[in-house]
Amino acid sequence: CAQYLQGFGFDVHAESRGERALDSLRRRCFDILVVDLYLPGSSGMDILTDAIERYPHSKVILMTGNPSVESSHRALEAGAFDFLPKPFSATHLEILVDRAVQSIEDDRAAEPDVPSVEPRKPRASTPADAIVEQVGDYGLLAESKALRNVIDLARRVARTDASVFITGESGTGKELIAHFIHANSRRKVDPWVPVNCAAIPESLMESEMFGHVEGAFTGASRAKEGLLETAHGGSLFLDELAEMPMSIQAKLLRVLQDGVVRRVGSTRTDATVDARFIAATNRDPHQAIEEQLLRKDLYYRLRVVPIHIPPLRERPEDIRYLSAYYLRHFWTRHRPDEDIPQLTDGARAFLVSHTWPGNVRELRNVIEHAVVVADPGAHIAPSAFDLDGAGEWGNAVDGGFGIDRSLFRKDYHTAREEMLAAFERDYLAYILQESDGNMSGAARLAGVDRTTLYRIMEKRNLRRRDLLEA
Repeated sequence: CAQYLQGFGFDVHAESRGERALDSLRRRCFDILVVDLYLPGSSGMDILTDAIERYPHSKVILMTGNPSVESSHRALEAGAFDFLPKPFSATHLEILVDRAVQSIEDDRAAEPDVPSVEPRKPRASTPADAIVEQVGDYGLLAESKALRNVIDLARRVARTDASVFITGESGTGKELIAHFIHANSRRKVDPWVPVNCAAIPESLMESEMFGHVEGAFTGASRAKEGLLETAHGGSLFLDELAEMPMSIQAKLLRVLQDGVVRRVGSTRTDATVDARFIAATNRDPHQAIEEQLLRKDLYYRLRVVPIHIPPLRERPEDIRYLSAYYLRHFWTRHRPDEDIPQLTDGARAFLVSHTWPGNVRELRNVIEHAVVVADPGAHIAPSAFDLDGAGEWGNAVDGGFGIDRSLFRKDYHTAREEMLAAFERDYLAYILQESDGNMSGAARLAGVDRTTLYRIMEKRNLRRRDLLEA
């Protein structure tokens, strides 16, 4: 924390024990204090009380790895300026400290005898600082043992150059973990190149990945390096790898084996590539292999270290932690002049009991919506949560949109294939009808590229007209 603040240009005095911090407070005034709630020696609450008593205009930011609504409320009542949940990002820390500085200046404008804050020095700009900010911007937060284990494994992997294969449902944070690995590796000062394989049209995938020479195809007026070359020295993150065409997967495997790239239209080796490869999918990789969506040899080449991120519904501790964190985060952003409300007991119970099919991404959006629509001065109740389509989906399930039990009399592979075919047909019909038959709109609803939808339609022999009439 002290290193970050020094990098931001502040004059910093650091103490590791509570009693030493209290001694320092008796000797001099500090404009801003960033204090761990559970310091050895004396608690952060003791330091908060002493600081506010001695220097009423100082701003105290309390840090903790286990922020409960009750402890937050107690600290704010005692005079804390704000709460900083751990782990935190450099960006979040800087925003809070800047707000504290602005608050002191506002106090000074109202009362001229309030001492002014010392001006910041020119900010240090080091590669390490920039990387911490990049990772922090994504909000990699964990309270549960399951996710802490994932982060610990990612930290150990980061010290090596091993390839990593990350699995998990959409919205669980696969890209966050991949970025965390890059940012904690020796490659952190070199390119971080994320590639969403589902978002690149199949016709452009080869050129995007491998580059092309001048005249390779119509419109190729000049040579272009591909994403593999761009990632040289750094890390290449292949998100939703199973959406990459099998022919491109074969070429990618050759790059992994030989470390060289041949651009589209070239007859020679154009570049060598030294990059860490991190891949991810929200599918079961073994099922994707069976369905010929993922090459088995490529999977095992990339799966030197497998990392699985469990869904949010299996991590109730993280639901509680993230709910409190996002409530403070979005309230500070959208309603900075109002007191931060609490979640009611019913709201907390509702959040923990919800299945969160969209995982952390869905939780974040639900909390932000609740912040925006909440009545001033009122606690946040379950009625503030907008779970788009949850009621309709629940009714569909209760009304018989379940498993056709006759499938149980068939062998496993046949039953699963028929279930998947029925799901894909009904899902495509729903998103197409919701988007008035517009494929781009349907793709946005599904969170995939149009080519993925066309591929499913071709595989299932489905026509858009039939789906719209279903």
